[in-house]
Amino acid sequence: MAENEELQEDVVETEAKQKILVADDEASIRRILETRLKMVGYDVVVAEDGEEAVEVFNKANPDLVVLDVMMPKMDGYGVTREIRRTSDVPIIILTALGDVSERITGLELGADDYVIKPFSPKELEARVKAVLRRTISKDVIIPTDSAASPVANGGKGAKNVITTGVIKIDTARRQVFRKNERIRLTGMEFSLLELLVNNSGQAYSRNEILQHVWSYPADHRIDTRVVDVHISRLRSKLETDPNNPELILTARGIGYMFQRIN
Repeated sequence: MAENEELQEDVVETEAKQKILVADDEASIRRILETRLKMVGYDVVVAEDGEEAVEVFNKANPDLVVLDVMMPKMDGYGVTREIRRTSDVPIIILTALGDVSERITGLELGADDYVIKPFSPKELEARVKAVLRRTISKDVIIPTDSAASPVANGGKGAKNVITTGVIKIDTARRQVFRKNERIRLTGMEFSLLELLVNNSGQAYSRNEILQHVWSYPADHRIDTRVVDVHISRLRSKLETDPNNPELILTARGIGYMFQRIN
């Protein structure tokens, strides 16, 4: 009874249920996560192997994917690659306790976060909630006339548009452009960029970034390479030469910062 009351307190408050795809070859994990996530207000679809995960993803159009790395027919890496061909939907990977390489590879392929097995359902619920909160785009009406777009107008007089060199960052639409050509970012990539840009010239440690962007508590122990991988992904998309970045800078002995914008 106490556990049910606790779950009721965490029920997702939303008019339209957000849909989550859970892909894992262990039936017990699928069953537990499906039950728990439904209890806190999500719509849940499941898959028991990688090929089915891709099929269900294409049919169900979920808002978030929880993806085990080790699955038959197609592993989690392959599923992540397939999803990232067409979608920036947030992905949380489930990975083995001691295998750091699994986590890094998943993040490099485009996953937004990871949860280590074995895990508590409560922990996963917290990660799902945090990632969805940081990646859901704001409801903004996009002008049909490109001439009316703040980005098309070079950001002149436009609110929420930050320009630095050939890069334009529209924080209202959560979109980034290079010379008016849109650069695709995942939700977490944009949230990370937004933090650094809105505080340009200020250095953030990896732990501070994890707290601000991933909503990890200060005392939570997690591999800070989550931040390093996301910084690397951002540089590969934004920098002219990612090996010699001019926008997202390394602050020696601290962490990262965005170049000062006057």
